[in-house]
Amino acid sequence: MQTTIFAVFLAFSGTALSMSAAGLTLLAIGLLAAKNDIAHARGIDKIVALTPLCFAIPLAAFGAEHLSSQRSLLAAVPPYMPWRMFWVYFVGFALIAASLSIATKRQVRWSGLLFGAMMFLFVAMLHLPGAVTAGGRIPWTIIVREMSFGGAGWVLAGLAMGGDREGPGKVLIIVGRVPIAIAAIFFGVQHYLHPLALPGVPLAKQMPPWIPVRGFIDYVTGAFLMVAGVCFLLARKTRIAATYLGAWIILLVVLIYGPVLIGALADPSAGVQVEAVNYFADTLLFGGAILSLAGVNRK
Repeated sequence: MQTTIFAVFLAFSGTALSMSAAGLTLLAIGLLAAKNDIAHARGIDKIVALTPLCFAIPLAAFGAEHLSSQRSLLAAVPPYMPWRMFWVYFVGFALIAASLSIATKRQVRWSGLLFGAMMFLFVAMLHLPGAVTAGGRIPWTIIVREMSFGGAGWVLAGLAMGGDREGPGKVLIIVGRVPIAIAAIFFGVQHYLHPLALPGVPLAKQMPPWIPVRGFIDYVTGAFLMVAGVCFLLARKTRIAATYLGAWIILLVVLIYGPVLIGALADPSAGVQVEAVNYFADTLLFGGAILSLAGVNRK
């Protein structure tokens, strides 16, 4: 028995281990920071109180990936950039710092603003040139996803600056809401075109066969996304749409992505393990992006 456990531990990818450890650490920190908000929230608003956690856990995991798998990520840095390895480490530390800031709700006006700016720079410098060159559904889906993350960072920064009151906070919320709305509508359509893809952020990986009514789950998720996306775009019923869609995405993360992640971590392939952690973190972060709009005081 001890030999088997030791063998499993040795087969565990160092990158997947560091990403998981970082995520679990931020889970503990975020729960401590949010315990009062969760205790005072009523009903489904308890899900909204988890918004900082949904942001902090993925950012910590991605930061750990940059610090533990720097050689593989170096290829993503444009060749014209000086000190390419420096930027891999810099982004890793920046993501971890942002995760701590957002989890503890300290200086979110800066961490959200800078995280959002970084996401938009990634789109302009990395993803957009690749999508234009290669084409295809997946690169454009990644662009839309990254823009929604950036928009959500600006929404969080805007809320920290005073929310819907006049000033830079209101501007950030208005600007940040648009890419989240576009992502929701775009992803909703993709769920109908590719009804067996893992729900939420529909990339290449499909739902495993053990999940019942896979097509139905994707169709329902697609309908939720499109309806909520229109609400976000028109700034109508934003809070209620974001609350219920965000709750649905988090439910999918727990019931579908969680078991998929556990199964992948038991696989001896490091690539399979890291991919599963990334899928889990990406979808959790998208749920946090949706929930960020639940803090906007619009009806």
